[in-house]
Parts: sequence; structure tokens; C-alpha cells
Amino acid sequence: MKNLIFISVFALSILEVCGQIKNVAEKFALPNTLSESSGAIFFNGKLITHNDSGGENKLYEVDTLSGIVTREVLITNATNIDWEDLTQDETSIYIGDIGNNASGNRTDLKIYKINKNDYLGSTSVSAETIAFSYTNQTDFTAVSANTTEWDAEALVSFDASSLMVFSKNWEDGTTLGYLVPKTPGTYPLSPMSKTLNSGGLITGGTYNSLTGKLFLVGYTKTLQAFIWECSNFLGSNVFSGTNTQTMLSSLSFEQAEAITFVNENRYFVTSESFSQSFNGFVFSDYAKLISFSTNDTTLSWNEKEIAKDSLLYPNPVTNRLTIQNKSVSLVEVYDAKLTQIYVGAKKIIDMSNFPKGIYFLKITSNNGEVTLKKIVKK
Repeated sequence: MKNLIFISVFALSILEVCGQIKNVAEKFALPNTLSESSGAIFFNGKLITHNDSGGENKLYEVDTLSGIVTREVLITNATNIDWEDLTQDETSIYIGDIGNNASGNRTDLKIYKINKNDYLGSTSVSAETIAFSYTNQTDFTAVSANTTEWDAEALVSFDASSLMVFSKNWEDGTTLGYLVPKTPGTYPLSPMSKTLNSGGLITGGTYNSLTGKLFLVGYTKTLQAFIWECSNFLGSNVFSGTNTQTMLSSLSFEQAEAITFVNENRYFVTSESFSQSFNGFVFSDYAKLISFSTNDTTLSWNEKEIAKDSLLYPNPVTNRLTIQNKSVSLVEVYDAKLTQIYVGAKKIIDMSNFPKGIYFLKITSNNGEVTLKKIVKK
């Protein structure tokens, strides 16, 4: 007897090459307790953020309509040495204690990993630790503040097994990306082959799995905020595709610090308060939440109850994916950027050479029914 379940009917849309950042606007001033907001995610209908170096070892939930802090969660076994960014996947929240701008000589860089069920169930949680070092840093001599190339402030969740850290080079504005395993442990990190000439200081990031695009936020040394949009890249080499910078000129002077996606075309940016002198003038501003939108599209999902006798295994898959279905007429595989990488009628698909990440499997049956399954390649 067939099991009736809810599945998604698959319809592909063409992704825009450029997301066309628009509707940039301030939503509200952040409360004084978040004057140094430095990381952000949108989870459980709330903005979650934290303060940077020297702040409390807490995450703060903010209502995005009122701007009020509605909840605080203490990370009991963590210290906020220099928390700089926040990211998430389906099961975990990750806090990047990755800042290193004071002297460039930290040997205790780490990422805290928090179970989402723990986070939702209590206001006091413990974290696992992912520690790392840079293989290309051989000199740990302390330098003057804000002159090091070994600072980092951007952290994103990229796929089922990997995070990415992006450097904040105070000397030349060149940004490197590093893959970090999500499994707790200690890791040496080597940079990706492609770099980004960011033209400023990269301070936060978000990878939108709905569109397959990476967004990095930052600002120039004259406090002009900008967004980098990275798309059409190969595998995890995120700077190998189309990299487009948009200056957020409507914001005037802004120390933008964090970015998170809400859906396929809506984003939040947080900034921190600042006071700086430039050419004899003093510029200052308060911390705030900023929003913008894009015209990106993604998969069209419509919930429909239909009969299904397909079984796919294993998932996650390492080598071969098996489809157990007597009535398969066509199988299509798409990567996270909605590029078709396989089409045929085989019921055993060799995925051993596919890069790690998320894939969409479209199965068309003999009677024309279409089903979509998400497959994780590890």
C-alpha cells in the first residue's frame, strides 16, 4: 500500500545573474545593550545577534518589528574574546570567536557550536568548540592594532559539512576564504585559491542556500558601507564566479558589521555605534538594523499530497545514490545554483565526483507526477 506524504512539486526558475540590491532602509535603532552588534542570523522568527570583543557571552533575540530584546541566552562555557559573526544550519548555531585585530597574534581562534534544540529549550546552554589556525600564518609577532592581515570577521555555513571564514585584511583589503569542518576538533586551515579584492574591510557574511549566493558586508576606511554578491562560482571556490560590489550610498557613514538572509530576496544588516575623526571632523552614529531586498528567485515550492513509492538511499550519499521506484521515467539532478548536472533514466547515479553540498533530485514518473528530494553529498 502506498504511503501518502506531503512532498514538494518541483518547478525551476531562472536565477538572476545580479540580485540588484534595492530598498536599502533603516528599520530601527538597536537598543543600547547591542551598541556593538557584530553577528546576526534570522531564526525562529527573530533576529539573533551578539556584541563583539569584551561583550557578554550571550546571544540576544530581537523582535524585528519593535526592536525590543525579547530573550537572552547565556553560553556557559564560552568567553567573548572577540566574537565577530554568527551563522546557522538546520541543527546548530555557530559563533565565530575569530577576531584578531588587536595585535594579530591570537593562537586561540575558535567557533562555538550550539545545538538549536538546547538553544530553544533554555536560556543557559553549553557549546562544543571548533578550534583552528591558519597554515599560512607563520609569524605571531604582535603588531599595532588594525594593521594585521590575520583578522577575520565573516563566518558562513556553506554546506552540510563545512563553514567558511573570510579574512579582514587591514593592509590591502584582499579577502581570503577558508573552509572549516563543522565537526568539533582542531584544524589547520588553508586558503582557497581565489581571492576577493574587496576594496575595504569585510565584516560579515551570509550564504543564502535558497539562491546559491554568498553576500559579504563591509565598509571602506571612510565608513562607506558596501555589499559584495558572489554567484555562479564553482564548488566551494566562492570567488571563482561573478563578484559584484554595491555601495550602500544611501546610508552615508556606517560601520556595517553583520548580514543575514531572511528569505530568497530579503536581508538584514546590523551596524554598530561609532565615533571617528577624519580630516579634522568627528563622525558618529548609533547602532541600527538595516534591511534591503534583491530580485532573486528560487525554486517554486507548492505543497501537494500525492502517492509516492520512491525510496532514495543513502542520504547523505558518498558515492552511489539508488532510486527504488518501478515507475521512474526521468531523473534530473541540480546543484544548489539550480544548474542541471545530470539527466537520464538510471536508477543508480554515481555521485562520487560531485562536490560536497546540497543537490535537488527531480523524479518524473511514468504517469507524469513530479517529486523533488533534497540530497546531501558528503
